[in-house]
Amino acid sequence: MKTADLLARIERDWRRERPDLNPDPMLTVIAVQRTNQTLQAALDAFFARHDLTPSAFDVLATLRRSAPPEGLTLGDLGTLMAVTPPAVTKRVDGLERRGWVARLPDPRDRRTIRAALTPEGRAAVDALLEAHVTHEEALLRNLTPDERATLRELLLRIAPPTK
Repeated sequence: MKTADLLARIERDWRRERPDLNPDPMLTVIAVQRTNQTLQAALDAFFARHDLTPSAFDVLATLRRSAPPEGLTLGDLGTLMAVTPPAVTKRVDGLERRGWVARLPDPRDRRTIRAALTPEGRAAVDALLEAHVTHEEALLRNLTPDERATLRELLLRIAPPTK
């Protein structure tokens, strides 16, 4: 069932069964959830065609855009990706096995490990980046640039604050 039809049905049913209840919060959350599921499925399929997961690409893209030549500490990488230390370790492990990420000692503190793109990892992310942006552009094709900015602003109002 199309999301718009589902929301109309849910609203109609609640207004009939509980006219005292405002179904607007439920309708909004369902719309966000359904949209998230649609976007996640599209991203999963896109990255699967490239033998990656969205989370693996997140590591590559984060290192590509944010890391100095000596890489990022695993803690900084996790902060920039908003994931837990075990998730960072798992993701880096997989990309290290592929030869796309290397663990390097921190030049200032040998107790600290940094993750950095290898030349192969940099080539892999650069080869995929334009196709990824084009794919996301297609996913958002029904929104104008101003609507996209408004949507981001609205979603940020309900997003949990980061640490």
